[in-house]
Amino acid sequence: MIRPIVCYGAPVLRRKAEPVDMADPNLPALIADLWETMRGADGVGLAAPQIGVSKQVFVVDARPLQKPDEPPFQGVFINPEILWRSEEVFEYEEGCLSIPGIREKVFRPAQIQLRYLDENGELHEDLFSGIVGRIVQHEYDHLLGRLFIDYLPALRRQLLRSKLQRIQRGLVETHYPVIHAV
Repeated sequence: MIRPIVCYGAPVLRRKAEPVDMADPNLPALIADLWETMRGADGVGLAAPQIGVSKQVFVVDARPLQKPDEPPFQGVFINPEILWRSEEVFEYEEGCLSIPGIREKVFRPAQIQLRYLDENGELHEDLFSGIVGRIVQHEYDHLLGRLFIDYLPALRRQLLRSKLQRIQRGLVETHYPVIHAV
């Protein structure tokens, strides 16, 4: 089921999400809703807090942004934990379905090591880099109550203030269903 995406200003986007109980009978439906909602909004990643569910789960489908020579990547990440971040960083213009209409260049580690469970409860510990690593870090941040705009210099955030207020008030149109904070 496609769920509305929670927009900037909603408290759920700023709270640390709760761990997922793998025995939760609602988990498969939540994961299915994340996939369907993300695809319906033409996204490449979506975290549960973005649909109003404060749980540590997100989905990634990096294929639309991957280079043709890269192996296509899709995945479900449950109760993830970043174990290591490279000192090397790279800049990339990010956007967010919860902050429609704003795209900004953000520096992030070039590579991370992540421990997580997949939808079958299998434990993984993988290295992620490139666009996949970027998307994973962006979605992981949602589970901690962080948004990509938090990485911007204070002056840049100040310049975006009126745009963010417009999003919060529901004055920005999207092609997907949303819930506004006010």
